[in-house]
Amino acid sequence: MDASRLIADRMGLIDSSGIRKVFDLARKLREPINLSIGQPDFDVPEPVKAAAIHAISTGRNKYTVTQGIQELRDAVLAFERDQTGIVHDAVLITAGVSGAMLLAFMALVNPGDVVAIPDPYFVMYKHLCRLLGGRPLYVDTYPDFQLTVERLEEAGAAEAKLLMLNSPSNPTGQVMPKANLRKIASWAGKNDVFIVSDEIYRAFCYDGPFTSVASFAQDVLLLNGFSKSSGMTGWRLGYAIGPEPIIEEMKKLQQFSFVCAPSMAQYAGLTALRMATDDHTRVYRAKRDLLYEGLKGEFGLQKPRGAFYAFVEAPGGDGDAFCQRAIERGLLIIPGSVFSERKSHFRISFAAEESVIEEGVQVLRSLA
Repeated sequence: MDASRLIADRMGLIDSSGIRKVFDLARKLREPINLSIGQPDFDVPEPVKAAAIHAISTGRNKYTVTQGIQELRDAVLAFERDQTGIVHDAVLITAGVSGAMLLAFMALVNPGDVVAIPDPYFVMYKHLCRLLGGRPLYVDTYPDFQLTVERLEEAGAAEAKLLMLNSPSNPTGQVMPKANLRKIASWAGKNDVFIVSDEIYRAFCYDGPFTSVASFAQDVLLLNGFSKSSGMTGWRLGYAIGPEPIIEEMKKLQQFSFVCAPSMAQYAGLTALRMATDDHTRVYRAKRDLLYEGLKGEFGLQKPRGAFYAFVEAPGGDGDAFCQRAIERGLLIIPGSVFSERKSHFRISFAAEESVIEEGVQVLRSLA
């Protein structure tokens, strides 16, 4: 039997992750300069490790309730009320923010539904939308990568069912200003557009305090987690807070998919929520400055205001070709076409040792 004939038609609507392709390539190179990876280069804090070990050693290894342990849900809600003022009470602990995103799209997107996605975007938004039969509506934010009501209107986003927000942004490193968020929340309310706000990089804001759209909008599903702020990428722990009917449907889906988030990670999450992240933010601000100062004279780029990425204009306007040249020199970066309907840029991560960032800057300047 030709097994390829068994593959569901929907699988043709999505591509293999361009990021994973670069990661696979990294394993084949000897000592590459790796500025591609989107995860912190610091380890999980020792108290968080100790909490997980304690949970394992005291037998907290079985399934939890699908929605997550009550202690963590209460702690997450208190944390987000303090951070954002979100009005909702319903909380679901998920297998990372990616898990929350899948559940949210499955619960909310019908075939034909329009999902407004600011371009550039995190790769998952486009592919989950298409997988479920939704219609991505890309809202162009070039060249400053800031979403505005005017850009939403120009793109025809008032017809959308959902609006995806990601601030601080992967891949651009930009943070949405408070004034923009307030206007967008008002626009969404007037047009009956529901907001899904992916705030996983919230701990990394370098030039001012973070503001969540949940401070202004009631029609919002807030997604956050522990992968970036606590370096817990492999622990798969996130959460969703939003209107109870939506959280209940997501919980129902989780029962038949992930079942629950990893139990020992949930208990460790209680400790992680109490850990300060200021030191990491200061270190990453310095890395941001090192990268930006090294590139700004040779490349067109917006200074990253958050997360740990820069979205850089490729010389000649072909990010795919430029990344290939960089890889031939042992430097791993991600083509911008992975994150955009354009291919004019590339993404570089500064979640790396300063010496690696300096090496990468030297290679990039020589290629420019």
